[in-house]
Amino acid sequence: MGLFDRFTGKQKELEELLFKVESNIANNYKDAAQEAFIVFEERCAALDGEGRLNAKQKAHYKACTEDLRVRLKGFTHKDQKPYWT
Repeated sequence: MGLFDRFTGKQKELEELLFKVESNIANNYKDAAQEAFIVFEERCAALDGEGRLNAKQKAHYKACTEDLRVRLKGFTHKDQKPYWT
């Protein structure tokens, strides 16, 4: 039984994108995490726009998006101060 066996279709796709963002954050891959978050956010919006998410899924992914947006604020290499200055 794999990590995503309990999810199907669109939900599996979103959970995989969410896992990618979380993995990049955990490994301190700042730019990759930002890019993966943008892909996740765009895909959520596309599925919502098509009406393929139910109310419970919308609420869950909206909460995930808001949480990640707060966590990723300032989480980039360009905002990092060099230690020698």
